[in-house]
Amino acid sequence: MAVRRLAEIQPESFAFSPENLKWCQAQIAKYPEGRQASAVLSLLWRAQAQNDYWLCRPAIETVATMLGMAPIRVLEIATFYSMFNLEPVGKFYVQLCGTTPCALRGADAIRKVCETKIGPQRHVSANGLFAWSEVECLGACCNAPMVQINDDYYEDLTPESFAQLLDDLAAGKPVRKGSQAGRMSSEPVGGDTTLTDGKLYDGSELGPWKQRFEAVDTVKQPG
Repeated sequence: MAVRRLAEIQPESFAFSPENLKWCQAQIAKYPEGRQASAVLSLLWRAQAQNDYWLCRPAIETVATMLGMAPIRVLEIATFYSMFNLEPVGKFYVQLCGTTPCALRGADAIRKVCETKIGPQRHVSANGLFAWSEVECLGACCNAPMVQINDDYYEDLTPESFAQLLDDLAAGKPVRKGSQAGRMSSEPVGGDTTLTDGKLYDGSELGPWKQRFEAVDTVKQPG
């Protein structure tokens, strides 16, 4: 396991926004007295989202104070889980899935786009907008290759569509989340190839099937 450390340059302070503070208090209230530390992952995640998707030392210390935990215990959690970023990741943090399904569907080409348009892994781009890293499976194998950018999935990527996506994000243009090939969810590429007979769904087959089931039930009933 790689050693994970906090960024060398840290802000002086961190405070939850009023909206996020109310949300955190609601999470803490879910646990009985003496068990408030159980909310630590939720609060760290909220702190990261507020702080441009990375956790700074003041945010970790704020969460520790709110939960009555020693700061070192919260630091242990923040450095253990890779979902917490310990250094700035720009405005748009790209997580590229590089596991087998995505690799078979062209993740290597998507990686090259990241290297060309953003730069090395875990470094913020020159314009301050992007950072990227390769991660384990993100659970969208049917729509490979894919990336997660901040909280959203972008699927069915090609090098061309991914490069355009990055350009549009940088320009502040609206982008389409999910499939970049126009698919709905994980429907088959090119349309349905099985179960296409309309009689399976229009009720016309209900009568014969119902009669068969009734006949079986009659045979099973005791005389």
